[in-house]
Amino acid sequence: MRAVDIIIKKRDGLELSREEIEFFIRGMVSGEIPDYQVAAWAMAVMLRGMTEQETTDLTLAMAYSGEVLDLSQIVPVAVDKHSTGGVGDKTTLVVEPTVAACGLPVGKMSGRGLGFSGGTIDKMESIRGFRATLSVEEFLFNLKTYGIVLSAQTANLAPADGILYALRDVTGTVPSIPLIASSIMSKKIAAGAQAIVLDVKVGKGAFMRTLDEARRLAELMVAIGKLSGRRVIALLSDMNQPLGRAVGNALEVKEAIRTLHGDGPTDFTEHCLVVASYMLVLGGKAKDLDQARQMAEEAIQERRAWEKFRTLVKAQGGDVEQVDHPELLPQAKYIEAVKSPKSGYLSQVDAQRVGETALFLGAGRAKKGDPIDHAVGIEVLRKVGDFVALGEPLFVIHANHSDHVAVAGEQLLTACQWSDQPVKPLPLFYGVVGDLPVEEEKS
Repeated sequence: MRAVDIIIKKRDGLELSREEIEFFIRGMVSGEIPDYQVAAWAMAVMLRGMTEQETTDLTLAMAYSGEVLDLSQIVPVAVDKHSTGGVGDKTTLVVEPTVAACGLPVGKMSGRGLGFSGGTIDKMESIRGFRATLSVEEFLFNLKTYGIVLSAQTANLAPADGILYALRDVTGTVPSIPLIASSIMSKKIAAGAQAIVLDVKVGKGAFMRTLDEARRLAELMVAIGKLSGRRVIALLSDMNQPLGRAVGNALEVKEAIRTLHGDGPTDFTEHCLVVASYMLVLGGKAKDLDQARQMAEEAIQERRAWEKFRTLVKAQGGDVEQVDHPELLPQAKYIEAVKSPKSGYLSQVDAQRVGETALFLGAGRAKKGDPIDHAVGIEVLRKVGDFVALGEPLFVIHANHSDHVAVAGEQLLTACQWSDQPVKPLPLFYGVVGDLPVEEEKS
């Protein structure tokens, strides 16, 4: 086989065989196939697409390009959860300990933030001493011993994805749905997941801007899961406005802590309970969503989820005193409210604009390797559908540079639109793609 023939075949809209895909990925990882041929192939995929079988073969080739974890010797079933990224999405910090407290071990590898979409690992590193870089041995030990572990993805897992993503980023091929789906699913499969709940965001603050795009991506990832022998459910969730109130690393940790104490924002709490419920059913701990919901609610009410969070922090070197007393977490020097310039019903709180403002304050990275400020961020006090009076606070800015405050305030006001007429609140979810296991539904 020759790389150029594989590029031409895909350029002409023909279906690649498993052998051709595996040959191409092996050559890419070894360096035998140069960057310019990989870039040409990625553009051919972008323009011509891939079938479900092709995308599955690509996913598995990428997953098996490096180390693949086998969690079956550690836990009966490995359930993972993945969000496609959003603003204020600190869901893992609540869902993982809640599910683990229900007796379903959760071992999760997460990423760092890039751009206006925050990263779970960055949030946890707001806690002094928390160590996210674990060896595979440490990951497995913590999963077996504590039933909960949260680490940064190791370089040995799906190395093909890292190579391909770096090229996609500079060749205009990031939006390719087959390449997005295979990127996400290859990392989940390499990390040992047998059952996966996908939280596919849609809206202004998400990579998939329309419901049709999000559904296409969800359907493809569910199909990949089925063809590769995994159980996968995808939830289509709103990201037109930030999730919860807090946007920014330490602020989001504080909000997760409040939520684990039963005092979180209504929308964020509900979102977490729904995701946790699907994980519990998919992992065989609950016979249906109603039972799973009750289990998750009780885990939070009885503080068992909170204790699991403390266990996670302590097991990975974090300062438990900081989570027991969240006021000890990083705090910004300047805290100032942004007031509403008019009265009316909020018809928009643009998640992307809020995320970009948090990035401006220093809460995120413009490019890989940039330092981040764990203390800064934004509190979103009002949501779409709320009536706000002239002069009432809309946001609270947390900044470490005084000259950032006024600029951030102006940017945040451009995120908002008002209406004289009542506006319906935005839904949390738009639908579910995939089916729950038949045996759980009937039992």
